[in-house]
This record gives sequence, C-alpha cells and structure tokens, in this order.
Amino acid sequence: MASQRKTFNEINITPLTDIFLVLLIIMMVIAPLLDQQGLNLAVPNLIEVQDEIKDSKLIKITVTDEDKYLLDNEEISAGNLREIIAEKSKELPDGLLIMTQNNATHGAVVKLMDEARNGGVTNISLTEY
Repeated sequence: MASQRKTFNEINITPLTDIFLVLLIIMMVIAPLLDQQGLNLAVPNLIEVQDEIKDSKLIKITVTDEDKYLLDNEEISAGNLREIIAEKSKELPDGLLIMTQNNATHGAVVKLMDEARNGGVTNISLTEY
C-alpha cells in the first residue's frame, strides 16, 4: 500500500519575523552613527552681520540670483572656488560669510559650502543679502 501524503497548506512566518527583528535592531544601532556628519552652521541675524562685517576678517562671497559667485564684487567661476577660498583664508582666517540674494538656488549655496569646507574653512555663516 502506498503511503498517503498530507498536503502542506500553512506558511510558517516565524523565521521571516526573526530576520526582520534582527534587521530592525541593526538599523536602530547604526542610525545614530550616521547622523554624526554635517556642518555646524551659525546663522546670524541681520543686525549682527552688519556689525560683524565691519569688525572681523571674514571672506565674504555673494551668491546671486543667477547662481554666480561674487567676491569683492568680482565674479569668480565655480571651478576656481576652492583655490580662491583657500588662498583668501590665509589672509582672512575668521571664516566664510555667504550672502545670498533672494532667488539663489540651494544647490549653488551648498556647492559653495562644500568647496569652502574642502578649502580648509571651518567657520561658515549664511545670511540673506
């Protein structure tokens, strides 16, 4: 006589649940470590900026509405930002003040911040121009 087989109609999700719980624990441990990167920005008030511009040795770069960079009212190209900022930071060691016009894009400001950071500037302030 042939033995009769029972059909398997149930799915055991216990191993799947165990895997998800382990992944959840791993993500909970790793997530705080990923937040360690970033820039420490001091966003000054407009009144403080005007007083600070007169007294300190800041590199002042303006980001225009057309996403152009102006240093002492002279346009500088995006490709030369790092070199110019590194050179200027030797004579103006207090940091960088980024002055943005109303319609400057976020990408242009972030690019300037990245180039300044790569050029050795540690203090970056941001204000609307």
